[in-house]
Formats: sequence, structure tokens, C-alpha cells
Amino acid sequence: MTKEIQIYSALLQDIKTRIHRGQQKVAHSISTELTEMYWDIGNMIHERQQNEGWGAGIIPRLANDIVNELPEVKGFSERNLKRMLRFYREYAASEVADGKVPQAVAQLPWSHNALLIERVKDVRARLWYAEQIMIEGWSRNSLMQMIKNNVFERQGAAVSNFTKRLPEIQSNLAQQTLKDPYVFDFLTLSEPFKERELETELLKHLEKFLLELGGGFSFVGRQYKVEVSDQDFYIDLLFYHLKLRAFVVIELKRGDFKPEYAGKMNFYCSVVDDKLRHSTDNPTIGLILCQTKDRILAEYALRGIQKPIGVSDYELTRALPDNLKTSLPSIEELESELASDIENAND
Repeated sequence: MTKEIQIYSALLQDIKTRIHRGQQKVAHSISTELTEMYWDIGNMIHERQQNEGWGAGIIPRLANDIVNELPEVKGFSERNLKRMLRFYREYAASEVADGKVPQAVAQLPWSHNALLIERVKDVRARLWYAEQIMIEGWSRNSLMQMIKNNVFERQGAAVSNFTKRLPEIQSNLAQQTLKDPYVFDFLTLSEPFKERELETELLKHLEKFLLELGGGFSFVGRQYKVEVSDQDFYIDLLFYHLKLRAFVVIELKRGDFKPEYAGKMNFYCSVVDDKLRHSTDNPTIGLILCQTKDRILAEYALRGIQKPIGVSDYELTRALPDNLKTSLPSIEELESELASDIENAND
């Protein structure tokens, strides 16, 4: 390849990169403007209803008149106008709005906002999901799955010794990175199974496994061999976390947590720190995944351990809370939900 062609290829690549960046900014700007417009429309309807005493009947009338007078404009169905009103009311009534769209929410596509309003009641949880959407780039379907799997409630719930073994900033980030429990409902394993079978199945579904682990995890190896004093040892799963800037050792265990697991994980973390950790890396973190654990037992087991280690449960199927077992949705409710999702996509 001649120098002239190389220069031209580099120029072409730079221009393509700039175009893509510009397209992303335009898409982001359009999404933000639409969200702010929907907020304003919800505010207008709310104020008229409050000041003029208008009831819900004003919404179908508005939807009909908008269609007649602005036939080329889409997205102002009766259902969507109701969403705009609810969108404004639910955030305006909270402490996070301060008279305008919360910053994290303003940057989301409307379909994501509509889903959060309909499926997540707690405003604090909604804002957390909104921030994660921006960080992780979740699609609407991915967001739906995260909500169904109660990701917000599981964040930071693992038993750990991070506060004792890591600086405060690193400790907080590490704690929030781990979940409890982890849900591997994408697997088809049935009892009894061996730990190696669980490991194999997780790697067969590596993309879904990484999604469940959360953003930042980069796969390094399975049964990763480390040598100590002429003996070979094998780490179940080894990852590197890009945000923590640290290796993460994961050990998979069937059944209950046992105190001796902490000692073995401490050994693995020490070896990785000595043989793999770079001078710019943070201390290696261990994560022990068991089917069940006694929290008090796990806390005692970690108390004298020198390396930062967390202990979490994993589930192969998501258990229903007792109060929901007798209130499963009917066929009619499922059909209604499906129709709502289709309309969401079309509005």
C-alpha cells in the first residue's frame, strides 16, 4: 500500500468516525428534546386540569384534535398523552425534579421512560435504572429484563469484607458491582449437577452471563492455571473489571457456603496479585458464588481474611415471592401487556 493510499485511508476513517459521533449527538439531542417536550405537554395538561377542573375526558379530545390538525405528527395518541401526564406528575411530585425533567431521565428515549413509569414504582429505583441505561447502553428489551430480574434490589447486597480491605471509593464501587443473588435463569441445568457443568453452561451463554454480572467485566479465562511452588492450581473463572481496574476471581460452588471457601479464595487472590496484577491495577477481588449461604457464617469467615472477597448466592430460576404465587397474571392480562408493548413500539 502506497503512502498516499495510507494517508487517504486514515482520512476516510477519521471522517467516518466523526460522522458516527455526530449522528450519536444528533440522536441524543433529538431524544432529549422529545423528552422535554413530553414533560412540558404533561405539565400543560396537569395545570389545566388543576386550574380549570377538567377531568380525564380532556385527553381523548386532545388526541383526536391533534390527529385532525397535525395529521403528519405521530406519537400523540390518547395512551401516549396519558403517559406524558403521568410522566410529569410522578417526577414533579418527587424531590428530584425541581421543576424540570431529572437529568438522567431527560437523556433517555421515550420508550425507555414509558417502560420505567409503567413498571417501576419507586422514583429512586427509576433514576438508578436511568443512570445504568446511559452507562451500559441497555436496549428497551434489556431494560425490561433487568426490571423483571429486580437488578436494582440485588445491587450491593453481597456479603463482603470490602470496607476493611479496600479504600473507601474502591470499596463502595466494588460493593455496588456485586449482586446477591445472581440469577442464571438462561441455563437449562437441573439437579443434580456438577460445578464443572455449571461453569461450562455459563460460558456457553457468555454474553448473557456477562450481562448478569454487570457492566465492566471482561473475560480472561476458565480453569485458569497458576503455578505455585511447582504445583498447578486452577481458578474456575477469571475476569478483569475495567471500572474497578482489578482482576476478579470467581469460584462456583454447589450447595451451602462453607468457611473454608474463604481461605481458598484468599489464596487465589494472593497468587493473582503476585503473578498477574500490574503495578497500576487495584487489588484482586474474589467472588464466591454458592447456591445458598448463611450470612452470619459468611461474615465470620471473611472477618480475618486479608484479601477483598464477596459471597453471593446464585439461582437457576427466579423464585416468586409468596404473595405472588397465588396471583399469577391471567391470559387476558398477558395479552393486554403484549398489546401495550406493541403500541409502545409503534407510538
